[in-house]
Amino acid sequence: QVQLVESGGGLVQPGGSLRLSCVASGSIFSINAMSWYRQGPGNQRELVAAITSGGKLNYADSMKGRFTISRDNAKNTVYLQMNSLKPEDTAVYFCNADIRPSVSRVSYKYWGQGTQVTVSS
Repeated sequence: QVQLVESGGGLVQPGGSLRLSCVASGSIFSINAMSWYRQGPGNQRELVAAITSGGKLNYADSMKGRFTISRDNAKNTVYLQMNSLKPEDTAVYFCNADIRPSVSRVSYKYWGQGTQVTVSS
């Protein structure tokens, strides 16, 4: 069974920083793209940033320059470094990964359970 588990969320003041982590575990053959999404109150889930297995990056325009996505392929982990946080960044942040399980010839998209980020003074 493949699982994604996020950590690192919490309460931070405006202008502060947080680093989110997401670890993929289970019987994994390979991991392709890994991404972070977020869903704020009353909003649809939106892409924050994505990174391919080769390191190609993609960011939502509003996050460019403030957020940095990275990954450690040896640890099956993706990170999201968030700086200069604003109250509008308050949301549940979800990890998403395109994973081929060991028992499968195809890949599937998996989601983590989400981690709450609250930016408030």
